[in-house]
Order: sequence, then structure tokens, then C-alpha cells
Amino acid sequence: MDVLRDLPEATVLREPSDLEPFRRDESHVQGPRPLAVVRPHGPAALRELVRRAKAEGFGLVPRGAGTGKAGGCVPTERSVVVDLSAWPGSLQVSAQDLSLQAPASASLRDVKAAAEAEGFFYPPDPNSWESCALGGTLATNAGGPNACKYGMTRNWVLAVEALLEDGEIHTFGIPSVKANAGPNLTQLLVGSEGIFGLILGATLRLMPKPREFTTLLLPTRHWADLLDLPGRLCAAGYLPSAFEFFDPAVLAELRAHGPEAARRLPGEALAILEFDDRGCGSETFLEGLLDLLGPLTEGLEMATDERQRQDIWAVRRLTSAFLKERHPRKVSEDIVVPRSRLKDFFQRLEQLDIPSVSYGHLGDGNLHVNLLAAGETAPEELERQLYDLFRLALDLGGTLSGEHGIGLAKREAFLALSHPGHIQVLRALKRAMDPCGIFNPGKVL
Repeated sequence: MDVLRDLPEATVLREPSDLEPFRRDESHVQGPRPLAVVRPHGPAALRELVRRAKAEGFGLVPRGAGTGKAGGCVPTERSVVVDLSAWPGSLQVSAQDLSLQAPASASLRDVKAAAEAEGFFYPPDPNSWESCALGGTLATNAGGPNACKYGMTRNWVLAVEALLEDGEIHTFGIPSVKANAGPNLTQLLVGSEGIFGLILGATLRLMPKPREFTTLLLPTRHWADLLDLPGRLCAAGYLPSAFEFFDPAVLAELRAHGPEAARRLPGEALAILEFDDRGCGSETFLEGLLDLLGPLTEGLEMATDERQRQDIWAVRRLTSAFLKERHPRKVSEDIVVPRSRLKDFFQRLEQLDIPSVSYGHLGDGNLHVNLLAAGETAPEELERQLYDLFRLALDLGGTLSGEHGIGLAKREAFLALSHPGHIQVLRALKRAMDPCGIFNPGKVL
């Protein structure tokens, strides 16, 4: 029996060839073929989907552009993928409220462009920002280089529209930075990976667009010299808008096999340091910064115009795709350690003898540790390596995911290594908000 027959306000995909691409995202996880893929066009479709999911016992797995890296939108057994790429809505900027309304289907690229067209700035910028959907960034609480200064997606969400287990669409929050009438349910939904309900749209906070940038390419002869710099900068009152790094192993890969621009990258290790404060290009600012950098200024390159700035960032943006193309079965983790423990982390990582390369967001301690040989590693050995990596991050006061989320990829490690009280509270919330267990089953919990 077709449990989705005559579903109103929706397009339903059923052919195996149409369903096949929905079995995976950009992680290493692959799920079973879903029962169907539903593209809802209105609330009637969602209301009926919830009713039938409860009656027939299938799950509802939300999906945007499929760019996630933790298997969050990968189907599990007996589930229907709810593809929100066609969910209706338009982008609306309110200059007076410094806010922007957008549907989950909007691309993050379009959201950022709409803000910029009005002279405003929406900071979240995950590496997939040109192709990912807004809904996915809300569900996973996406980050990116700008999180170093501006924080994660949740810092910029004022309100959300969400489908809950009653089949209705509810709005949580208001278009204002002050809303203190009880616990903040908006923030409960942001980053929940669709396990409490499906986010359909949001009102986002904006800020005036930065008008000035200082962008530095910072090579170093000694890799360890970079590791104290994030903490020293912050302690001295310098908060970069981004602080990215490439360790020696990543640089070796880029120089040997990357595009021409990457093959010319200098240093044993390398950082990209950017500031967007007003006056960050002034002589006073730069003198103080260069004095703090000290010997690290040897070989420093500074972008003198927007083209040079974009050229510097282009190499950083291509790194993830380059490694994926070179090592298609690699596993990429996104652990976090406090800035003050970065040197300890890399010293202990070397002692663990986990074959890996690292790059990412040094300024906030969010490190992309890539196990390039994961596809050729015995499963039990790979599991040991991953658990050792996660335990190291936790031992140093960090966590096992900074921006990708838990999804399916890190679910078992999350359950095994998290504090039992934390899991107990999350499961109680899940039972209260989704008593039939229809929303993104098998993820996180």
C-alpha cells in the first residue's frame, strides 16, 4: 500500500533511481533507500505527513541541499525524506529591525547577498556557504571562519518557524534581540538536527556591513609557533574576524597535488589572519599587531586590495573539496579544544600516532582533523583512532563536534562519551516534543 498516495500540496518521488541520491550527504555515511522523497509546497502536506507518519510508523528525515558532514539528513530504516528545497517563501530585509526573514529553502548565498544588498552583514559562513540551504545551517548550528569573532548560527537567530508533532507550524521568538518570556525555545530548535521538529524558516539578526579589512597570510618556519597565537591575540585585545590554519601535512598535500596557487604556499605551516574592525588598516592598529606577532612577521603577506584578499581565501575554501577529491573515503572530524590548550592538543595527538592532517579554525579551537586513510583502515582500528581523538578533545575541556553536528556519523561516540545526565535530559526533551519518535529517527540520540 502506498502510504503517501494523494498527499496534498506536495511532489512525491518514488522511483528507485530518483531516491538513490538521497541516501547520503557529504559525510562518509550512507543509509538505506528511503520509502519516498516528499517535496512539500504548503502546510497541508506537512500536516498530513505527520498524521500518516504516526499512523504508519515511518520517520520524517529533513533535508536541504545535502551538504552536511555528519549524516544528519541520511535516511534510516523505514523513513521518508522531507526535501525542503521547494518550501515557499521570500527573503525580506527589515532595516529598522536589523533583521531578515527567510524560508528554510533559501540558499545561504542568497541570504548573505540579500543582507549585503541593503548594506548589512549576516556572519555565518560555513565552507559550503555558496551551495548549502539556510535550513541546514539552522538545524546544525553551522559555523565557519567568521565564528572566531561572531559566533555560531544560533547567535544570529531571533525566531524560527517549525513543524511540531501536532502537525502545525509554530513560530518561536520575535524580531528583536530582547525576548525573555520564559526559556528560549528558538535556541532549543537551532542546532537540534531536526530531532524535535522541522525548521521551515527563520528571522535572522543582521549587523552593519564591515567596511574595512586587514587580511594577512602568515607563514611560519616552526609549526608550534602558531599554536600560542590565538590566545596571545585575545589576551592583548585583538579579536580576529577569522584565524584559519594549515598544518605541515595539509600544506604538503596542497603543494604536491593542489592547484597552481596552492603549490606556491610558503612556510612549514600557514595561517590566514583577518580583522574587520573599524580602523584595522590604520598605522596605529598595524604597528601594535605586528609588534605582537614579533618573529612571525617574517614572510608575512598582506592583501592590498579585494582581489588579493579573495585570492588568499580561495585556497582556504578549496581545501576541503581538494582533500575529498584526493581521498574520497577519508573521515573528517571537527573537534574543539579551548584556545589555551591548542599546543597540548597537537603534542598529545602526535603521541597517539593517529595518521591525520589538520586545518581549519585555529582562532576558536575548532580543528578539522582528517583521517585520510580511513577507507583503507580496518573498521575496529578506525573506531579506536576516532575514539582516541574524541577523548583527547574532551580531556582538554573541548567537545567532539564544533560545527558539523552529531547526526549518524558521531552518534555512537556521542552516546558513549557524553555525561549520562546530558543524554538523560536530551532524551526527556525528545519524548516530550516527539512522543511518537517520527522526527529524524536514529540521529543524535
